[in-house]
Amino acid sequence: MKTLNLFESNAQVELKKFAGGECHVKIVESFSETDKIRIHARLNSSDDLMTLCLAVDALRNMFVSYIEVFIPYIPYARQDRVMVPGEPLSVRVFANILNSLQLNKVFVFDAHSDVSVALINNCVLLNNHKMVREFIDGFNLSHYTLVSPDLGAYKKVDKLAQKIGYTGQIATGIKVRDLGTGKIIKSDVNCDDLKGSACIVIDDICDGGRTFIELASALKAKNAGELYFIASHGIFSHNAIERLHEAGYVNICCSNSISDLAAANHVKQYNVFENERP
Repeated sequence: MKTLNLFESNAQVELKKFAGGECHVKIVESFSETDKIRIHARLNSSDDLMTLCLAVDALRNMFVSYIEVFIPYIPYARQDRVMVPGEPLSVRVFANILNSLQLNKVFVFDAHSDVSVALINNCVLLNNHKMVREFIDGFNLSHYTLVSPDLGAYKKVDKLAQKIGYTGQIATGIKVRDLGTGKIIKSDVNCDDLKGSACIVIDDICDGGRTFIELASALKAKNAGELYFIASHGIFSHNAIERLHEAGYVNICCSNSISDLAAANHVKQYNVFENERP
């Protein structure tokens, strides 16, 4: 198996944009029809998706028949239902484009939605268990409490706990909503007293971080000790990393599925492309 990295122009591929905004791909490395190719790609924009499509077509023009891709983060996975009339089912549109490439396998990492995995042909889901175990081992804690950010994530965190051998309680965040507007007015935790236990909040995606910042306050109100945060995919919009750190999280951890983060004492990153070998 040979790997083709589509992150940026490199010794294997040249990427550029024409003045009109069109993406362009030129594969520099030579491949033959007997080669099996795995493409590593981050799909953070429509341009990235188009770049992937162009790269697959370029490989087909080189007579490569076996092509698989590793796209850790599935774009549009959070848009997996039609909420109001007039909206698209965005994840289905994305999946249809990906399926048109007729890929042999599509590897994804800790998908946000089961719907997205079901819609993508030949999709292989990689879990986050190894990553979480590696981060927790690095924290070097004698005792800790796993925290599910909300009731919807509880089953996933419970399954993770079983896989990593965690036998303690799982604290669960509770979002209190205004029944009139539907807006979250505060966060709570379904436990009485954490008795100084370190708390590790785990979720699949962190975007702006508001949920986790509010959860930090709720955990502190229940006598939590040090706070740690692990997300499989760190979008971190609106300066979320620093806001999470200011909220009390000692370490903010994620994979590099979205980007390579700047080094900092409170930031830890897991190289999903190197450590998760499909």
